[in-house]
Amino acid sequence: MNRQHHQDEIIEGREITLTIFRYDPNNKESKPHYQDYKIAETPGMTLYIALINILTRIDHDLSFDFVCRAGICGSCAMVVNGKPRLACKTLTSEFTDGKITLLPLPTFQHIKDLSIDTGTWMNAMSVKVESWIHSKEQVDISKLEKPIEPEVADEVFELDRCIECGICLASCSTRVMREDFLGAVGLVRTARFAIDPHDERTDDDFYELIGDDDGIFGCMSLLGCEDHCPKDLPLQTKIAYMRRKMVEVK
Repeated sequence: MNRQHHQDEIIEGREITLTIFRYDPNNKESKPHYQDYKIAETPGMTLYIALINILTRIDHDLSFDFVCRAGICGSCAMVVNGKPRLACKTLTSEFTDGKITLLPLPTFQHIKDLSIDTGTWMNAMSVKVESWIHSKEQVDISKLEKPIEPEVADEVFELDRCIECGICLASCSTRVMREDFLGAVGLVRTARFAIDPHDERTDDDFYELIGDDDGIFGCMSLLGCEDHCPKDLPLQTKIAYMRRKMVEVK
């Protein structure tokens, strides 16, 4: 094999097959089905790149979500060979047989093909858990914010890394069974404010928000959320933290 032929082989790569769920709920003629797309794999190809390749070269009607392409926005979450993942952070080379099946995340409103609406649910969750600092103190934005201990700040900022991708919910058995279950994203959101000393809410206040089967007591601790979280957040640790606090409320 000459050098030029070897380079061409690397550039072209192997042929991979993406089997993609297709369905448009707003089109009465559309029926749920799978469609196969065969494309040439390139070095460092992610599922996002593969989908863009299909969209621009093969099927302009394919729908999926993306924004940042860097694992920050969470928009491209989908089910990949049975597991929820971020398309922009998943390499096609991980699948040795070259066969990849893609479906939209469950539990969210389906828009079309791989596209879902996570925003409506996430906004409702934020309102339900009152996802903002509760304080009677008047804030003067011209002055420095009240300082907190660095280790506490780190603990709060760690939970703020959540990108609301919905993967924890798609991995959660309780969420599949209970439509109003807050899931790890909602429960950890309350932990973030319970830890933050700027928030003046009591455990009783948080109990009113999450002290039921749609909240902290609905979690079955199956660890699906933590196993699949793309940001490796300490979900179970913080859920356990909130459960201990809520159990102590009388």
